[in-house]
Amino acid sequence: MRRARLRLRGGLAGLCLFALLSVTQAADIDELVGAAVRDNPGQLRRLLEKGVDPNALDSQGRLALVTALQEESPKSIELLLDDGRIDVRRRNRAGETALMIAALKGNLDMVLRLLDLGAEPDHAGWTPLHYAASNGDPRIVELLLARGVRVDAESPNGTTPLMMAAGYGSESAVRLLLKAGAVPERRNARGMDAADFARMASRNALAEGFEDLKRRRAARRQP
Repeated sequence: MRRARLRLRGGLAGLCLFALLSVTQAADIDELVGAAVRDNPGQLRRLLEKGVDPNALDSQGRLALVTALQEESPKSIELLLDDGRIDVRRRNRAGETALMIAALKGNLDMVLRLLDLGAEPDHAGWTPLHYAASNGDPRIVELLLARGVRVDAESPNGTTPLMMAAGYGSESAVRLLLKAGAVPERRNARGMDAADFARMASRNALAEGFEDLKRRRAARRQP
């Protein structure tokens, strides 16, 4: 009985220690991401040297590298990329990777660097091409297409990069996607196609261009 009580106490002590370590680690990760937000290289370096995992999600589901790119924190980005443990393929709770954010920001140099470090140019769900098409540099759209990504990749609700370009991106991105074979007739789960996205953004000339293209494509299919 005495041995059983000792084992129970030992087990409880182990659980308490594990819980304490978990709370401490969670606080450290929150602090790490916070340092990336503030672009505080001193604090960030101290936490990395302490052994805090730069690939762990904080309490808000954020990743240090992805957040640093979102906040445009250059010193933090460099420190994180120089850390031998960094995994550029990791996603935050929203499913975003560092490459997706770099593409959205139109940061061509960073896109190239992340690809060299092993970032995935294409994957399930929202993709770097969706993000590049929506507001990035058309050169990034061209680069990703050259890497063989799916031009009509579908987000979870069926939205394609062409729809994003039509509603939020540049007409240069639209032309690049169409040239690569994007299908303007595709519709997402809300029944919207690229022309609808353009109209929603009051880009009426672009919307009419899509409608004209669809008419010409339909005419070519006629026997």
